[in-house]
Amino acid sequence: MRLYAICVYLFLYIPIGVIALFSFNAGRHASQLQGLSTKWYGKTLSNPFVMDALETSLMVAFTSALLASVFGTMAAVALQGIKGPVRTVFDMLIYVAVMIPGIVIGIATLIGLVTLFDQLNPVLAVLWPEDSTPPKLSMGLGSLIAAHTMFLMALVIIIVRARLAGMDRALVEASSDLYATPFGTFRQVTLPMIFPAILAGFLLSFTFSFDDFIIAFFVAGSETTLPIYVFSSIRRGVTPEINAIGTMVLGVSLILLVTAQILLRRGERKAI
Repeated sequence: MRLYAICVYLFLYIPIGVIALFSFNAGRHASQLQGLSTKWYGKTLSNPFVMDALETSLMVAFTSALLASVFGTMAAVALQGIKGPVRTVFDMLIYVAVMIPGIVIGIATLIGLVTLFDQLNPVLAVLWPEDSTPPKLSMGLGSLIAAHTMFLMALVIIIVRARLAGMDRALVEASSDLYATPFGTFRQVTLPMIFPAILAGFLLSFTFSFDDFIIAFFVAGSETTLPIYVFSSIRRGVTPEINAIGTMVLGVSLILLVTAQILLRRGERKAI
């Protein structure tokens, strides 16, 4: 089993290591190592198309992660007070949302938003003053943020609920016995204890949103995120610049994932 595990990890990580190595290639060919250099990182960071795509990805990821953290925490706390078959139904819906392939979420979101826009645009045209041009709803940053938020909420709910399940309920009951309001109990007792889980959920959500290509491909409209830019570029051939982008994205993602894991472990130790 150890040998099998080693082979699996090598199969997964050797290609990633090759990409990281060839991102330092001094030559122009992505498959021929001709010395080591960091010039492709400089060219990547000075490319205006890459920076525009990076700015879009950061904006979408931060906003989606923030909204998912807020709404997901609210849903997780609310679900703690639900028992019986109703809770089972909600649990099933949450886990299904995580398990559904991204392409299904992307197609479903695309169809839903297009249908909604087709219904709302004529209404806006009628209600809008005649001396100005009515706004037209279409795919763009809004649809990207909405699609990612809906997907990431399920992830935040699972993380926060796991922390709530391990929390000592006696502290909440003691707060109620001391005549604290429900909101006061949440603000002074519950929130400080689940905050590491909320922050971990935010970091994981940011990583998932920043790295997402499938859902963004369907709902981005005219916007270009960094994964979409990479996909469009590799259709013309893989270059050291693409390797540099992949290496930087990988590094940032690993840092965020490790930070989220550390926060979750610290939260578990505090609970113990």
